[in-house]
Amino acid sequence: MTALSGLWSFVLVVGLLTLTPGMDTALILRTAAVGAPRRAWGVVLGIQSGTLCWGVLTSAGVTALLTASHLAYEVLRWAGACYLIWMGLSMVWASRKRPSVDASDELVAERNDFLTGWRRGALTNLLNPKVGVFYVALLPQFIPAGAPTFAFGVLLACVHILLGTAWSAVLVALAHRLRRVLRRPAARRVLDRVTGTVIAAFGIRLAASSH
Repeated sequence: MTALSGLWSFVLVVGLLTLTPGMDTALILRTAAVGAPRRAWGVVLGIQSGTLCWGVLTSAGVTALLTASHLAYEVLRWAGACYLIWMGLSMVWASRKRPSVDASDELVAERNDFLTGWRRGALTNLLNPKVGVFYVALLPQFIPAGAPTFAFGVLLACVHILLGTAWSAVLVALAHRLRRVLRRPAARRVLDRVTGTVIAAFGIRLAASSH
């Protein structure tokens, strides 16, 4: 396998995975749909920051510890599961108390905070050990023999980040076009309940999964 063929093969695989709806998709759409573009981009860049961390650690051989150490994997798995379940249930619970009128400017500003979104996106990604295990299994298959492992692995992670960011931009734009409908109180309640249920379900799935 040449460097170019390995790169294009990786683009095809992660491109298809990026387009597959999942927890990240639900979180980005929900954040952008409620009229918080800065926070939505915070979520996007937080997720991609996590991806970069996993890519760098995998290229350096550090994340191989997750597959070798049962304790390390379990600690991270349960931390991630608890965080996702808490976040999902918080959204569902908050939707029950959603006011019938628009929130105040102060609350809107808080929801639209970039750092809050970045923290949520980064934690969602970094506390999921399956992302690390996925990278351990995936990256070596696309690194050509003789190529510098660390540099080429980081390059592949950056390609993944570019694809993920591009698709996230499409999701944010789509949610922006639908914001008038989705910002209505009834629509917000449904959106929060659906998104919260999806995220909590991912957390339960992570808790029930094995190493």
